[in-house]
Amino acid sequence: MKVCVVSDSHDRADALAQAVRTAKSRGAEAVIHCGDLIGTQTLGPALAVGLPVHIIHGNNIGDPQSLHRWAAKSNGQLRYHGVDGRIELAGRRIFLVHYDEYGYAMACTGDWDLVCCGHSHRAEVRAVSNVKGQTSWLVNPGTVAGLAAPSTWLMGDLAAMRFEVQELEGAASSPGLQ
Repeated sequence: MKVCVVSDSHDRADALAQAVRTAKSRGAEAVIHCGDLIGTQTLGPALAVGLPVHIIHGNNIGDPQSLHRWAAKSNGQLRYHGVDGRIELAGRRIFLVHYDEYGYAMACTGDWDLVCCGHSHRAEVRAVSNVKGQTSWLVNPGTVAGLAAPSTWLMGDLAAMRFEVQELEGAASSPGLQ
């Protein structure tokens, strides 16, 4: 199963939708959003692509009540997990958290095959040795919005546990805060 991993869209609906459309064209079957969506309306164009979306809220929380309402009305397409998420896709145990330092800590537990985080606006893919003597993957897609960094997202293959940083075509980074 292939997945699109995004984070820190910060109300940039067009950038988020572009990443989701590109990922779907490359075989993605689900979207994981690691927080800082901000306005729920930002999801509209991405949801129109038709993939299921798993989302947490991050430190720029936006309106959690609105996210709950949208999720309830989405017939299962939008799954809002709150501050963090625990999901299983393609037999892989996946933890979603916004803060990258928490992501690293969760990867170290060995309880997760994959930990997805955001916040730093720096894209990263790395294997983390965990306390169970195995390896967990820690991925941070950067910022799809391109705030003070390139506009990036990740394409992931859960069968192969392979993740590649992607840059949005035609996107330019803009100044901004985390």
